[in-house]
Amino acid sequence: MLNRRIALCLALAMLLGGCAQIGYYGQAVHGQLSLLGSAKPIDQVLDDPATGDKLKARLNQVKQIRAFAVSELGLPDNASYTSYADLKRPYVLWNVVATPELSLTPLQWCFPIAGCVDYRGYYSEDGARVFADTLRGEGYDVQIGGVPAYSTLGWFSDPVPSTLIGYSDAELARVIFHELAHQVVYAQGDSQFNESFATSVEEVGVDRWLTKFGDEKLRKAYAEHRQRQRDFLALLLKYRSMLEANYARAVDDDDKRKQKAAIFQALQDEYQTLKVGWGGYAGYDHWFAEPLSNAHLASIATYHDLVPAFKELLRQEQSFPKFYEAVRALAQLDKEERHRRLALLLK
Repeated sequence: MLNRRIALCLALAMLLGGCAQIGYYGQAVHGQLSLLGSAKPIDQVLDDPATGDKLKARLNQVKQIRAFAVSELGLPDNASYTSYADLKRPYVLWNVVATPELSLTPLQWCFPIAGCVDYRGYYSEDGARVFADTLRGEGYDVQIGGVPAYSTLGWFSDPVPSTLIGYSDAELARVIFHELAHQVVYAQGDSQFNESFATSVEEVGVDRWLTKFGDEKLRKAYAEHRQRQRDFLALLLKYRSMLEANYARAVDDDDKRKQKAAIFQALQDEYQTLKVGWGGYAGYDHWFAEPLSNAHLASIATYHDLVPAFKELLRQEQSFPKFYEAVRALAQLDKEERHRRLALLLK
C-alpha cells in the first residue's frame, strides 16, 4: 500500500513536472522511502535491550508530548510520531532558497501535493549544493538550510527522526506540535498562511505544555530561548527592511550592490554585539556559515507575520476544535481574501 501510494505520487509528479523534473522527484521519492524504511515503532525501540538509556528517555518524552498533542491541542491522533528513524545524518533534508541579486522575492517551485513553495528540498546535502551552484551560476543569491523535521501533510506516518533527539524537551514539543498542525490545515501555494498557522499552534501548545509538565528550570530556559529568538528575528527584520529600501532606490545597480554589501556587514557586526548580550550564546552562528545573501532573509516573515492574527482567532473561538474549523474555512478562500480576513482580526 505504501509503495503503491509513493509510485502514484511519482507518476503524477512526472506528468505534471515534465521529464526535466524526473531526477529531482526520483531523489525525493527515494529519500522519503529511506526515511520510512528506517522507522521502527517507538515501543519496539524502547523494548530493545540495545537501546541506550538516553534514547529511551527521549522517546518516552516523545510519547508524552504526542499524547498531549491529541488530548490538549486537538491535533491528529494517528501514527505520525509514533515511530523512530535513526538517520545517521544531521538533517532530514536540505532546502535551497534563491532570490534575484537585487530582490528579496524568492523563486518558487511548484509540486503536485504541496503546491508552490519558496524552496526546493534535497535528501542529500551534495544534491542541494549542486543545485545551489547551478542557481549561483545563473546570478541568483542562494542559501542552503538544513531541515531537522518536516510534515508529509498526513500522506504518510511521519516518524520522529534522530535529528530531533538532541533537542530540549520544550523544543521537541514545539517541533512535533508544529508539524502535526500542518496535517490539520494546509492551503496550497500559501506558505505564509500555512507556516504562521503552525507556528501559532506550536507557541500556544508549548506554553500549555510547560504549564502542565514544566518545572521552573525548564520554563526559565525556554523563556530565555524565546527571548533570543525574538531578538534575532527583530535583527533580521530590521536589516531586511534596509535591503528593501535599498533595492527600491532610483539609483544604478552598482550603487545598490555596494549598499547591499554594507548592509550585510552591518548585520554581521550587530549580531556579534547581540551575542554579547546573550552571554556568548552561539546558537545562531550556523546561520552565518555561508556568505550572507538575500536568500537568507527572503522567507523570515513567512513563519511569523500572521501569527498574531491566528492567536486572536484562537482567543475568539475559545477552543482548538473550533479554531481549526475556522482556519479550515479560511483555507477554502482565495489567498487575497483569507489574508484580508486575517488582517481584520487585528483591527
